Amino acid sequence: MATNAAPTAPVCSAPMKATSNGAFQKENPLDFALPLLIVQIILVVSFTRLLAFLLRPLRQPRVIAEIIGGILLGPSALGRYQKFLDIIFPKKSMTVLDTLANIGLLYFLFLVGLELDIRAIRRTGTNSLIIAVAGISLPFILGIGASVVLRSIVNKGVSNIVFLVFMGVALSITAFPVLARILAELKLLTTDVGRIAMSAAAVNDVVAWILLALAIALSGSDSSYLVSVWVLLCGTAFIVFSIFVLKPILSVMARRSPEGEPVKELYICITLSIVLAAGLITDIIGIHALFGAFVVGIIIPKDGPFAGVLIEKIEDLVSGLFLPLYFASSGLKTNVATIEGSQSWGLLVLVIFTACFGKIVGTVVLAMLFKVPFIEALALGVLMNTKGLVELIVLNIGKDRKVLNDQTFAILVLMALFTTFITTPIVMAVYKPARKGKPYKNRKIQRQDLDSELRVLACFHSTRNIPTLINLIESSRGTRKKGQLCIYAMHLMELSERSSAISMIHKARKNGLPFWNKKPGDQNQMVIAFEAYQQLRSVVIRPMTAISPLNSIHEDICTSADRKRAALIIMPFHKHQRVDGTMESLGHSFHLVNQRVLRHAPCSVGILVDRGLGGTTQVIASEVSYSVVVPFFGSQDDREALAYGMRMAEHPGIKLTLLKFTPKPETALNPPKADMGAESKKDNEIFSEFLNLSKSSESVKHEAIAMGSREDVIAALRSMSNSTLFLVGRTSPAMPLSDRSSDCPELGHVGSYLASSDFSTTSSILVIQQYDPSINAMEKPLDDINEASNKTVSNGV
Repeated sequence: MATNAAPTAPVCSAPMKATSNGAFQKENPLDFALPLLIVQIILVVSFTRLLAFLLRPLRQPRVIAEIIGGILLGPSALGRYQKFLDIIFPKKSMTVLDTLANIGLLYFLFLVGLELDIRAIRRTGTNSLIIAVAGISLPFILGIGASVVLRSIVNKGVSNIVFLVFMGVALSITAFPVLARILAELKLLTTDVGRIAMSAAAVNDVVAWILLALAIALSGSDSSYLVSVWVLLCGTAFIVFSIFVLKPILSVMARRSPEGEPVKELYICITLSIVLAAGLITDIIGIHALFGAFVVGIIIPKDGPFAGVLIEKIEDLVSGLFLPLYFASSGLKTNVATIEGSQSWGLLVLVIFTACFGKIVGTVVLAMLFKVPFIEALALGVLMNTKGLVELIVLNIGKDRKVLNDQTFAILVLMALFTTFITTPIVMAVYKPARKGKPYKNRKIQRQDLDSELRVLACFHSTRNIPTLINLIESSRGTRKKGQLCIYAMHLMELSERSSAISMIHKARKNGLPFWNKKPGDQNQMVIAFEAYQQLRSVVIRPMTAISPLNSIHEDICTSADRKRAALIIMPFHKHQRVDGTMESLGHSFHLVNQRVLRHAPCSVGILVDRGLGGTTQVIASEVSYSVVVPFFGSQDDREALAYGMRMAEHPGIKLTLLKFTPKPETALNPPKADMGAESKKDNEIFSEFLNLSKSSESVKHEAIAMGSREDVIAALRSMSNSTLFLVGRTSPAMPLSDRSSDCPELGHVGSYLASSDFSTTSSILVIQQYDPSINAMEKPLDDINEASNKTVSNGV
């Protein structure tokens, strides 16, 4: 009797176990899911960070490094060695890697939704809205033509409508987070180009997600269009449910998280669980789990600390560890080797040309119709051509749904990489907005016209600096009716690679540079403190915010000072005093900021060593009782410090003491005075002004001290160690006052000694450098213009 052989079942590899028993049990840890995943994460994160560091001189956003890193780890480069893929990225591990990458992507899209303020989009001007629509429409239409060519040559057998929509979306997207970071990096946030680009990109972002939802709904495995209609209807129902059910729940939690109190851990847990549940619902509907997370992020109230705390809780883990895995996952699917032959490379050029032509031409034409100059319109078009993470999401979904084959996928990934890479260099080449303001002459505190307005740019890093700054302003306002004091209070904020940095960028306002805080009812505690003081005193205070990387924030400071015609920039010292009296550094980057400002400032600069001037709270005018000391050795910086002290002496609560050091004949000054005669004449002139002031005011006095050695200087300074504030010239011709070499050359010899913990724990110090165009090469051409303008413009401010 004949028997029929049973068909052989396909052999499936056993699933990977989670953990190994260890190498001593003769087990390879890389054969188990958890150890292998750890190796993959370390490799991906390290490799992409290295690439980001190498690309930093080219001012490229980190997303470029992550895309390139993913491609290099995939079959296009390192993955060409099959052994590497088998060991590090075996096929049986990809499910775990992709799952973790998508969890990270889910929460990252939640962060993107948190950053996107629908109210700002509703306030978008008509011009920006029309430019955004043009920047989407033309590339979408051109994408139809490109899709016809690609489908006929390399992407056969796919539904024409589905492929058309995916191509249109891929070519018309603008990456809002990447664009915002490029604008901040190039300091274009507050230019006309930057404002239009931000508004148009925000609109583009929302439209892109709507188009992507449409594309996903059409790309289901069921060819029936009725299914696509049901998917879209259910997606719309989910959005309605989110607005009318989820939003009130989230709003209640946000209202119960007042400013100044920690957000309850239960609220954080509930919100993050809602994100997962929303992702599950949209995945069941068939429009991908990412949409649910994105919608939840959008509907969370942006007022109050709730949204900010959510960002702080998850952004570092998501952006730092999980998100690079998604780029690696995309890179492992990208095989550049599939683009071979002149025909394939010609298609790549066609796609890049279509994407650039559609975005740039569509944006430029509409912008010029609204009377935007051609150069600005061109820069705007190039900026709107920026791609990023959303582009990769579209392409990956298209590949997973069999809409894009390997070659089309590789072509579109390279297109996204190329268009984003060229954005920064092209914009830098074609668009160079004017950075300097009109020439002005009052760049110093010391001046002939004492009744002119004194403008000061006072910078601070945190609320810690504000009481001292306000008390210093109160002491400086004088009693002149004409000589008003105008303060620009600038909050310095570091633009990091974190997602929350993008939400900081949203604070940009129309006027000022970098930008003003003019939002009615702004709850920023720092703004409130200055505005409250302004209402009580005859001082004009205008709060500002500068958001830049620390290595270039000095450009914002110096440019703002020039455009606002400041005579003095006050910078916080990079160290703050601890409870035990010792000085603790905020970081070397803050130290370098001060040094760069001193080199490039267009006016005088003061470095404020804060030891609680007036205490930790604002002092009312009637209670001001400060003793101010000016050590005077004779130099232009000392003259500037004395001029500031003489202005402060007008306040009835200020007692000013001048310590006039005169070297004994045998004492050598260090450094020696250049042009001794001219300097001595200027020193004598301001000293004569001081003597006249002291005759009319009992609160002003001076002491003459013969200086034979540094011990004489130290003894004189120590006798005044109980004083409230020291005003010191940075380059005083005094010898070093300490045996130890100073790590703070920006303070000078005297300032370094006074700032040391050995001297005092209660006296604040303001180290002043007078503006000198011969030292600052950047400002010298401008000063030449000033000299010419001063002959024709009198008393200009």
